[in-house]
Amino acid sequence: MAELLEISKLSHFTPSFRYLNSPTALARIPIFISVPNSSAQKAKSRKFIKPRRSATSCNQTAVENEGLSVDSIRVSRNRRVFFLDVNPLCYKGSTPNLHSFAHWISLFFSQVSLNDPVIAVIDGEKGNEYRRQLLPSYKANRRKMLHRFPSVEKSPVTSVERSHKLVIDVLNKCNVPVVKIEGHEADDVVATLVHQILPKGYRAVIASPDKDFKQLISEDVQMVIPLPELNRWSFYTLKHYIAQNTCDPQSDLSLRCILGDEIDGVPGIQHFAPGFGRKTALKLLKKHGSLENLLSAASVRSVGKQYAQEALTKYADFLRKNYEVLSLKRDVDIQIEEQWLSKRDERNDSVILSSFVDFLSKPRDL
Repeated sequence: MAELLEISKLSHFTPSFRYLNSPTALARIPIFISVPNSSAQKAKSRKFIKPRRSATSCNQTAVENEGLSVDSIRVSRNRRVFFLDVNPLCYKGSTPNLHSFAHWISLFFSQVSLNDPVIAVIDGEKGNEYRRQLLPSYKANRRKMLHRFPSVEKSPVTSVERSHKLVIDVLNKCNVPVVKIEGHEADDVVATLVHQILPKGYRAVIASPDKDFKQLISEDVQMVIPLPELNRWSFYTLKHYIAQNTCDPQSDLSLRCILGDEIDGVPGIQHFAPGFGRKTALKLLKKHGSLENLLSAASVRSVGKQYAQEALTKYADFLRKNYEVLSLKRDVDIQIEEQWLSKRDERNDSVILSSFVDFLSKPRDL
């Protein structure tokens, strides 16, 4: 391994992680995992974590190799694991705001996750570069987490780094591990970890307003979404999705590839074929099941009206590129740790979060 991670004792709202270079380092491994202090203490005062090279589902041999007991895999489907998408919570509207983060995380811990395990994920640096190489317009106008704080103008880089570490540290103090991998968006990391826990018998709940996660929804994967207008979190399940979209979540990704995503800068086929809208797309996907099936069928025979047939054959490569951009990856170089699946100790949440809010309220450079 090119690099190892040292987990050190936490101090009050200060960094809880740092990188160590291996004597045989040839390249930098772009990953850190920050874990709660209690976990680090159980492994003495220092612990080294190596990123795993496989994100495949666990069979018994893999379980033994990872140090997990077979019994730990046979858990009830009633056991939930929450995946917290941190970045969107750090905004109030379109403005970066750590008070917003404190507010939503307080509601989340006290009303939603309680003592169920929570794994927080943050976008890595250059996380959208892969998709922007495929599609330069991808998220071109979207503000990313903590890239600009109105109260800080003199040293924006230092401000971003410190604010980032504050978020990680308060989550650690609330016994939440935080994962961030350079070159990967949080969405892909969450999708990878969700893919890993389902064979272990857990249900996954993704805490995020990001519609990209709807492609993962199933009987065992739900979302819980912050609703600012109601000042609460709301669960979004398979039943909600079907009622809202009159199709299966397996078709969600294909539908978005056809219709595009203006917020993420992904153009839809209606830009080239104005009559090709949601109604047509849903009708074709219900019949053919997926975008690839639809495109394959359109390449050998007529699948609909002339305008739809021409659009599907002429812009097939465009639609396949949309699919590659919008689909969540499940093969990020990260492996779930058994300790992350333990019940979370929530007894000090209120004290920790109150202290965090007090800290933010004091006039200082963030």
